[in-house]
Amino acid sequence: MKDARMPVLIGAGQTTDKREPAAASTPVELMAEVACRAAADAGPGAALLQAIDTIVAVGLVVDSPESASGARGMYANVPRTVSNLLGIEPARQLYSGTGGNTPQMLVNRFAEQIAEGKTSAVLLTGAEALNAMIGRLKQGLDLDNWRDDPGGAPERVSEDRASCNAHETSFGLQTPAVTYPLFENALRGKYGWSLDEHRQKMGELYHRFCKVAADNPLAWFPTERSAEEISTPSETNRYVGFPYTKYLNSIIQVNQGAAVIMTSLARARELGVSDNKMVYLHGCGEANDIWNVSERANYYSSPAVRAIGRKALAMAGKTLADMDYFDIYSCFPSAVQIACDELGLAHDDPRGLTVTGGLPYFGGPGNNYVMHSIATMMDVLRRNPGKFGLLNANGWFVTKHALGIYSTEPISGDWQRENPASYQGSILEQDHPPFTEAPEGAATVETYTVLHGRKGVERGLVIGRLQDGTRFIAETPADRETLQALMEKDALGLGGSVSRGDGKNIFVPGF
Repeated sequence: MKDARMPVLIGAGQTTDKREPAAASTPVELMAEVACRAAADAGPGAALLQAIDTIVAVGLVVDSPESASGARGMYANVPRTVSNLLGIEPARQLYSGTGGNTPQMLVNRFAEQIAEGKTSAVLLTGAEALNAMIGRLKQGLDLDNWRDDPGGAPERVSEDRASCNAHETSFGLQTPAVTYPLFENALRGKYGWSLDEHRQKMGELYHRFCKVAADNPLAWFPTERSAEEISTPSETNRYVGFPYTKYLNSIIQVNQGAAVIMTSLARARELGVSDNKMVYLHGCGEANDIWNVSERANYYSSPAVRAIGRKALAMAGKTLADMDYFDIYSCFPSAVQIACDELGLAHDDPRGLTVTGGLPYFGGPGNNYVMHSIATMMDVLRRNPGKFGLLNANGWFVTKHALGIYSTEPISGDWQRENPASYQGSILEQDHPPFTEAPEGAATVETYTVLHGRKGVERGLVIGRLQDGTRFIAETPADRETLQALMEKDALGLGGSVSRGDGKNIFVPGF
């Protein structure tokens, strides 16, 4: 199998479209553009595109289960529309579900299909053009060219399970900017940091990402900001969900696309791809944590990331010390810190934690950011033959995970990964607290956040425990004094009382 079915990544293409909304490309046009770039990058160009037997388009944000956008379904069959733009007719045309884990998950799964001889040449492509779409709507421009129904329905490559249950959704937990601050404050408690220390640490962590983005010509925000500027609230850097300021949040309103092409080593050589273009997936893993946030064991760990890190390194026959480059998924600082902790990677590792600059600064194009991560890692490794790079991908709320280890160094022996189902079950069996939707009585804060809008503070949100350990979700009173106190004092472990009021749980802190 070594040559005939050894999976290899051969082409990568990216673009960032900063043109005015009236001139900017649609998402499917971006998907086609980066596919052409990937084919040209591999060498054969158009001939390679004609050899593609499988195309997978990464799901658009507007098509996610949580989307309330009127643009949902504007492209009835995204992979077919992209294929038509490219002038190709792959036998399989697939469309993915939602989640930032998607691109790496796709690489893992199609590497396996190539190794098993089930597919020959695969194009993975994705893009978002939310900045152009929103800009057009604000300017009163139509979206007539942003719709297409080429017939048929795409085959789905992954399920689109709702991110939250109904109770969690009633508190807004389906929104990442609401949920990730809950992880962040729990991490502060784990680390034993004061509020000021925590703010400083977040700024220092993301300054290192921001600095990389400043040197990346594809970055949406190629501007270096100091650690203090990033983490300190100001007129231009308001709080979104305490303790996160705007500069600590992923930016989804971008126009960016990325694609990679995979095939077997033998087929790549038949197509005329040079060895110096080839990047191998040496190790991989994928797993989910307990799905609902309200049922997690805690808010500062990820057994799934821990498991797939070990599986991927074992598959590659490497240790973390053997890695030369990283791209740690960075939608919010808590995602970075949890992944680093589970992988055994220092937050300030001198090798750096990103090759792109991260989602707040490079840009966070919906479900497709990690395709940029993979494409950039391919470029870095080609310039540094024999080096190794590790990247992880995170979907929803530290929920769905995928990981890959890459190198230009050829793989000796056969390519075979362990079936993720063999270790998924044990991750979901971890103990976690009982939960109630109708709490009553004395309680303490497990973690919390204060949510802001453009005009200032809006509501406090608490995940707490009753005296018997049962967990609940509640809001706090919405008076400014309470909300300000939650941001000025460390409320972790704070006592109070919770009850059902006006159709929603209310926790009254005992300041």
